[in-house]
Amino acid sequence: MKLGDLEFWLLTDGTFRLDGGAMFGVIPRPMWERVSPPDGRNRILMAMNSLLIRAAGKWILIETGAGDKWDAKRKDIYSFEGSPRLPEKLVARGIPPEKIDIVINTHLHFDHCGWNTRIVNGEAVPVFPNARYFVQQGELEHAKAPTERDHASYFPENFVPMEKSGQWSLLNGDAEVVPGIELIRVPGHNRDMMCVRLRGGGKTAFFFADLIPTAAHLSYPWIMAYDLYPLTTLDNKKKWIPQAAREGSLVIFGHEVGTPAGYLREKDKKYVMEPVVLDS
Repeated sequence: MKLGDLEFWLLTDGTFRLDGGAMFGVIPRPMWERVSPPDGRNRILMAMNSLLIRAAGKWILIETGAGDKWDAKRKDIYSFEGSPRLPEKLVARGIPPEKIDIVINTHLHFDHCGWNTRIVNGEAVPVFPNARYFVQQGELEHAKAPTERDHASYFPENFVPMEKSGQWSLLNGDAEVVPGIELIRVPGHNRDMMCVRLRGGGKTAFFFADLIPTAAHLSYPWIMAYDLYPLTTLDNKKKWIPQAAREGSLVIFGHEVGTPAGYLREKDKKYVMEPVVLDS
């Protein structure tokens, strides 16, 4: 899709599964299972969506999926599926990892930064050797010393190698990394998660990351139990959902399988999405 001189494509690293109760927090199962049917282990299917962007003469990748550094136990827990995976999809588009100039991690949970690195000769090394990797400084600091509540979401092999290679570009607050790509700190899921706003040609697109992981989470109180600051999530949903609707932004959900992009419309004091099919 084009926004003026900026062009982007929706890619996915495949799907995985997480506990439905955790994904919908205080919402009772009889309500959420209507829109996200669970499997026999109470897990719902989720995508790992990324954006490949061409802007300001650079190739930019937002999110890097879950990667392939998984043992048998974790593969069973999360049920990763989908082939080809993200690096192969980039190569198929004629964009091998060496051509990526910028990688943006909205945060450092394993399902958003897994292909930051891969194992070579027993050591985790950056997949994108010529890229600058962007993340909030506070998020990297937290990832290295997480709480007991969220330590299972952070794997050092996904972020420590870029410290060794000097590839991190650390942010402190909102930033425009290149013209038309704005990173916005939106706490709630954790303290320093970011959303991404794209602008060009008088149009905008808004990548919600884990503020609103799927279209089912558009309803304000439908908030993940994983969120460290759920009331902050609520406040930010009340801010950014109406704003995206007012601006006519194309919205993109990081974990939506069926309808990952569309336009928001207000209906009966609620926001619903009109799906749009993006190039992939």
